[in-house]
Amino acid sequence: MSVPSQPQVSAAITTGHTGQYRFALGALTSLFFMWGFITCLNDILIPYLKGAFELNYTQAMLIQFCFFSAYFVVSVPAGKLVGKIGYQKGIVTGLLTAGIGCVLFYPAAESGIYGVFLFALFVLAAGITVLQVAANPFVSVLGSPETAPARLTMTQAFNSLGTTVAPFFGAMLIFSEGSTVEVGNASATQLPYLMLAAMLASLALIFAFIKLPQLSSTTEEVTTGEIKAWQHKHLVLGAIGIFVYVGAEVAIGSTLVSFLHQPDIGNMTEAQAAKLIAYYWGGAMIGRFIGALVMQKISGRTVLAFNAVCAFALVLIAVFSSGQLALWSILAVGLCNSVMFPTIFSLSLNGLGKQTAQGSGILCLAIVGGAVIPLLQGMLADGINLQLSFLLPALCYIYIAYFGLKGATPQRFKSN
Repeated sequence: MSVPSQPQVSAAITTGHTGQYRFALGALTSLFFMWGFITCLNDILIPYLKGAFELNYTQAMLIQFCFFSAYFVVSVPAGKLVGKIGYQKGIVTGLLTAGIGCVLFYPAAESGIYGVFLFALFVLAAGITVLQVAANPFVSVLGSPETAPARLTMTQAFNSLGTTVAPFFGAMLIFSEGSTVEVGNASATQLPYLMLAAMLASLALIFAFIKLPQLSSTTEEVTTGEIKAWQHKHLVLGAIGIFVYVGAEVAIGSTLVSFLHQPDIGNMTEAQAAKLIAYYWGGAMIGRFIGALVMQKISGRTVLAFNAVCAFALVLIAVFSSGQLALWSILAVGLCNSVMFPTIFSLSLNGLGKQTAQGSGILCLAIVGGAVIPLLQGMLADGINLQLSFLLPALCYIYIAYFGLKGATPQRFKSN
């Protein structure tokens, strides 16, 4: 199998000065906020469309399936596109594509066809994928290499801020306090997504005309044949770790409103439950800062395994209890999730040397777990019940604990 990576960027800026860097970084940070915001809005969209179209859990989870499948399908073509047209034009293209996806929500609601919503979500996610491919390298090289981790941490914090704010926005505009979702009527999605389309179009206009520092970039193909990175056992195990982590995080977030809405758990309206999702994603934001401090003293593998075990325990409590205990246990999983993605990612690339770019591409493709695991949980929820379906993400955390304790040890597969 051969997987081309996104364009490689040299750590050099051909033009610009410190003030220009600050302005560019501020503009780029807004992009991280936007795609965190849009991604988390799916957690509100799922229960709303589930009620509007009288869907079962499996059908409702097609929202995440279509959204995260775009990452898998579009990442490689997006890398080639950005390599051809450049990073700044790539950002504009991503913003406009995402904006078109948002606009498509209007005819989707008018048509009353669920499949049109799924198509709109795929287009929206395709735009975000192009946006990420274009914007991430900018942040890495926008200043001195020594401060790159600090810049990335800050932008990721704003991404988490977007996921924390989105539930309040969605609850306010999509769910009406005290009212139930009207079957066959999905018009409440039109205004929020038209507003998002206007914001994305405005950002595209800004990025089309602002003067950003020019990256000195070269487009390289990761491989021309076999991917040698597959020889590293810990990378393969890490890719599985990324797959199950993203899947577990998205699956839990996608079912939170329905879970908290249950009479024996939160017994609250969907609007009230939607606002509580902010605690789940807000915990992940806070945990990133705590984890960054803790991992200066304790190894990433230990912290990863500890968080995974805690997440497993919290999910089990949520499955086998009820009321406030189950409610706050499942919300607290967000805090445990915080360090998992970057830690699994970095441990998986440890010792890859020249195959690091290949390994990074493989790990990014594993994000498709966000499409598969939620769909499987939806099937379980339909087959048994919603509360017991959380045993699937619990199993995911067992694997992540194994990876932290043993699987992350750098090693190659034994040759025959």
